[in-house]
Amino acid sequence: MNALFTRGDGPALPSRRQLLATVPCVALASMVPGAAWAQANYPNRPIRVIVPQPPGGGFDFVGRALADRLATPLGQAVVVENRTGSGTLVGTDAAAKAAPDGYTLLTGSVSNMVLNMGLYKNLPYDSLKDFEPVGLAVSYSYTLLARNGLPFNNLAELVAHAKANPGKLTYASAGNGSGQHVLAAALWNQAGVDIVHVPYRGAQAAYADLLGDRVDLFFDLTPTTRAHVETGKLKAIAVSSAARNPMQASVPTINESGVVKLDLESWFGYFAPSKTPPDVLERLRTELAKVIASPELMETFRKAGGTPMSIGVADAKAMLARDVQRWTGLIRAANISLD
Repeated sequence: MNALFTRGDGPALPSRRQLLATVPCVALASMVPGAAWAQANYPNRPIRVIVPQPPGGGFDFVGRALADRLATPLGQAVVVENRTGSGTLVGTDAAAKAAPDGYTLLTGSVSNMVLNMGLYKNLPYDSLKDFEPVGLAVSYSYTLLARNGLPFNNLAELVAHAKANPGKLTYASAGNGSGQHVLAAALWNQAGVDIVHVPYRGAQAAYADLLGDRVDLFFDLTPTTRAHVETGKLKAIAVSSAARNPMQASVPTINESGVVKLDLESWFGYFAPSKTPPDVLERLRTELAKVIASPELMETFRKAGGTPMSIGVADAKAMLARDVQRWTGLIRAANISLD
């Protein structure tokens, strides 16, 4: 029997075997253009931004400021999801393991992308291997505060006092492994002084004891320290940025003190899981760069005490690698570990 049969004078029709044989090819052909279409038309559904801290803090402020403004050029909602737990570990790990399709982004900072790499020997993610930077938007310095009753007004005097009185001074932090803790511990270790760490559950409790003269020193983000310094309730000893912060222009940097060479700024931006398609990354990076460069957003960050950032992807990758290497060494030299 012929492979093709006819019905009357009509055209030859395929046999059942021939018809079935074509199905996989047709299905495959339809799948490839579909995937290409989805990628070419990215985004075609809402994008999720994971913030690995509760609402109200620096992570949340920056994450939402970028999300609100990125939605318009992308033509889709950009929804912030606060994924908390174990400091910043739970949310950051969730983003690392999310599908690399451009629909899950992470708000990253020095805390979860740099310091955690040194604080945990068994970290469930690797900042350098599991993420691609999309864009860094803003950085904030820390200011070292002292209670008014202490007999010094600059870092050199503080260190001299601490060397003459080992174990007598105390410093607060918002918790073990927080930026306030790591920065201070690295500074004291570099300066060769013994100052006792007093961890609190958050900054509010630390301020209560600092203002009440029950603890001596506290590093906190410069915008948060401003009100206490301007009202004269606390002394500003030094700022952690490489250059002076315009918000506290009279306060010298740690480097200017001549005691040690050390600087740290808490930068914030968006990251995507590694293996996100290059064209999707390019679209995200292009639109986010425009958002970050907008005068309105830059002014919003300045008013909040931040320093707007203008940095390319290659420089962002280099800075991340440099910061991870540097601070992992400083953290381990200061013998800080969370596992």
